[in-house]
Amino acid sequence: MIAMTIAEIAAAVDGRVVGAADAAARVIDGLSYTDSREMVEGGVFFAKPGEFTDGHLFAPQAVERGAALLVVDHELELDVPQIVVADVVEALGALARHVIDRARSAGILRIVGITGSNGKTTTKNLLAAILHPLAETVAARASFNNEVGAPLTMLEVTQTTRFLVSEMGASREGDIARLIHLAKPDVGVVLKVGLAHAGEFGGIEATQRAKSEMVTDLDAGDTAVLNADDPRVAAMAPLTDADVLWFGHDGVAAPDRVRATEVRASRAGTTFTLHLPNGDSREVVFRVLGEHHVSNALAAAASAFALGVGIDDIVAGLQSVTRAERWRMEVMGGVGGVTVINDAYNASPDSMAAALKTLVQLREPSGRAIAVLGEMSELGEASGPEHDRIGLLAVRLGIDQVVVVGAGARRMHISTINEGSWDGESVFVESQDEAFDLLKSLLKEGDTVLVKSSNSAGLRHLGDRLGELFS
Repeated sequence: MIAMTIAEIAAAVDGRVVGAADAAARVIDGLSYTDSREMVEGGVFFAKPGEFTDGHLFAPQAVERGAALLVVDHELELDVPQIVVADVVEALGALARHVIDRARSAGILRIVGITGSNGKTTTKNLLAAILHPLAETVAARASFNNEVGAPLTMLEVTQTTRFLVSEMGASREGDIARLIHLAKPDVGVVLKVGLAHAGEFGGIEATQRAKSEMVTDLDAGDTAVLNADDPRVAAMAPLTDADVLWFGHDGVAAPDRVRATEVRASRAGTTFTLHLPNGDSREVVFRVLGEHHVSNALAAAASAFALGVGIDDIVAGLQSVTRAERWRMEVMGGVGGVTVINDAYNASPDSMAAALKTLVQLREPSGRAIAVLGEMSELGEASGPEHDRIGLLAVRLGIDQVVVVGAGARRMHISTINEGSWDGESVFVESQDEAFDLLKSLLKEGDTVLVKSSNSAGLRHLGDRLGELFS
């Protein structure tokens, strides 16, 4: 964070300083946290109220770990400077905006905002890999993309930061607009509009409106990076004053298009030819598993191109990344000829379908394709039909064995066993332990196993156990 006195921080968040007489004059330049377990010496702890607990209860642990300042909504009996505010989350956002404004005043900071129903974290990681070798770059930790996580990332910016890559997620209309108010992008990226979180939004149309907030507030001279392969994203082009830079598979060579041709998927990753609007093209040996991640690579390449990065640096960055993120198409196992693909951090109908298609592409000729599937959460009224559709897709793709885990995913199992023309088999189990015991006895040499579910279903832990079993 940019070094500031506690008095300056208090002014930025409209708070009141309490503590030692000299507290207001003390300088703070450490990182900010809302989790006391992550606190480091000299940092700022925001005591955020939560759904099930209250950050104020963990302030003593934060102090023990070296917190130099607490931001609270009431004074605590702790011997450490505190700023008392009306709303801790609002204060976090206000301080983030202040830091971004300070950094902007130095004249070098460029901001990329990334949103979409799928692929935000992967695209963020790919773009960060391109930019990090070139200049000081701040990118979101993990999937920090909401009203808390995005400001925490923004607070890592200093006056020498050249690039900020910010994920901007949403669970309702207005969420992305609020984040843009804190840090307006120079480059705004929209990856895809799908059914992920559609239950929270209230339908796909509301999701589209929410994602379009990424581009509606961009100015002339900014760049909107849009997915030409998604009609709902393409429809956002007339909504922005920014220049539009398209990305997508194939398509015509055009001055506004970043595209991929000659896409070839294998167990080693995906090879494709990257084409930039200036006519440059290069082969990319992309080690992130899954052909569907090529779209994320194109989005990252387009964003970098909009920032003035050349094709050699773009390709070097893309080729340096070996996995999308922990629990995202993560290849594990190998012992006994069993390969485990753990992709159970998030799941939507689109990402579930893409993962199943990848499983079929990567199946060994002498082995089986086995899909271990859990619930896709937050789909609202679409939940039942979409789980049915994924079950039917597994049949039509010729998956050899489906193991459905948990009551929330049961309709996938029912839809598979009702499809009479299928040569494969589906099994339903209630728990991860049952699934693990079943798979331990079922798997044999040559098998490729995909573990896929929403984060809330927790199957990433089952994927880890299977990976360790065959490592």
